[in-house]
Amino acid sequence: MLIDHDQILMSVSVRGEISNFTNHYKTGHFYLTLKDEGSLIKAVMFRGNASKLKFMPENGMKVVVTGRVSAYVRDGQYQIYIETMEPDGVGALYIAYEQLKKKLTAEGLFDRSRKKPIPKIPTKVGIVTSPTGAAVRDIINILGRRFPLCKPVLYPSLVQGDGAPAQIMAGIDYFNATKSVDVLIVGRGGGSLEDLWAFNNEELCRKVAASEIPIISAVGHETDFTLCDFAASVRAPTPSAAAELAVPESTELARKIGNVQTRMELLCTQKIKLSREKLSRLATSRALTTPMNFIDDKRMMLGVAAEKLDSRMEKILERKKAMLGATTAKLDALNPLAVVSRGYSAVFDTEGKLVKSVEQTKVGQTVSFMLTDGKISAEVKTVEKEERKN
Repeated sequence: MLIDHDQILMSVSVRGEISNFTNHYKTGHFYLTLKDEGSLIKAVMFRGNASKLKFMPENGMKVVVTGRVSAYVRDGQYQIYIETMEPDGVGALYIAYEQLKKKLTAEGLFDRSRKKPIPKIPTKVGIVTSPTGAAVRDIINILGRRFPLCKPVLYPSLVQGDGAPAQIMAGIDYFNATKSVDVLIVGRGGGSLEDLWAFNNEELCRKVAASEIPIISAVGHETDFTLCDFAASVRAPTPSAAAELAVPESTELARKIGNVQTRMELLCTQKIKLSREKLSRLATSRALTTPMNFIDDKRMMLGVAAEKLDSRMEKILERKKAMLGATTAKLDALNPLAVVSRGYSAVFDTEGKLVKSVEQTKVGQTVSFMLTDGKISAEVKTVEKEERKN
């Protein structure tokens, strides 16, 4: 094919804007279109080259690609097979940094609520860094100067290169598994973005955020920011500053303890003084100096209370008696025996039920008459019902 044998087309660079971008996750290939104001060309980047990119291409991103131009026979059109891709104007590492930062921020990995407090007086501080760098010497020197009672524990690790993230994560796992330190310092000295890139690793950021031991991130200089800084409990501008954040200053701590001790002594002295004054007042009280006078006073109070109680009870009894008299009068008015006492009698059947009508009796039935001084039993001879006239 003529195009495939053209030496010029074997390696060309094209600047354009990405559109119609597709990440074929099954194969790992990238498919896209590069365009400018007046033209466009289709492009493909196979998995082998795509896996080497430090950033993820996006629609609208301006890039410079290098590759070979060839025809795709099935569709009858030519396209560029991309070997390398670089952002046009912004570095690939910077774009990768911003993309991962945006992703982890959206997941809430950097939320303040997830961060753990740094212990005020740690006894052991773990350090994950290079054993030969200046950072570890600065950290150990400052820890010893500020708080000699604290013991530093070093976990040596690479801090640069492809193998660094795995070793740093191993150090974090070790300290979390052994629970041998109170706080962790993870970091290194300054350098370029490429030098610090290990601390922008996604897995490492997640490991830092998930650590049960609070982590102080100390990567680079004051102006350097890595994603581990955002994931850690605290970000220190330098390794030396991390050591200062990890432990208190011994002389300052001693001064604070002295202030607390002085305050406690003052409070105890005031408490003892108040207690003595209270004891003195009790010792001179009438209850202790003249107990009989105190008892007489209580007796008088008791007598007054008893009189009040008797008066209230008399009033209550009078009110209850009046209520009882009224109730008795009502009962007397309703008592059938009261009617009998006036010369009448009450008739009851054999079951003791009051007979109110002749319809409740029949000839030959035995009935009883209730009188004021006893009962009379009689046999019914006749039953006559009187018709009432309206």
